[in-house]
Amino acid sequence: MTDPLTWEGTYAIALALKEAHPDMDLEKVSLGMIEAWTLELKQFEDDPALVNEDILLAIYQEWFEEIL
Repeated sequence: MTDPLTWEGTYAIALALKEAHPDMDLEKVSLGMIEAWTLELKQFEDDPALVNEDILLAIYQEWFEEIL
């Protein structure tokens, strides 16, 4: 069993999103898409109301750096 994901785990979320959307062109990904996809992750267990733009940008940056 995997640990639950929370907004504090931006790197773990980025890895999960990379796995869930392996062929996604990040230039076409919006912060809204990242938020929606994160909320759809089975292991995500945090309050959706706690997210903010900084968290979403951190997830995006982690994901981007992972594919370089």
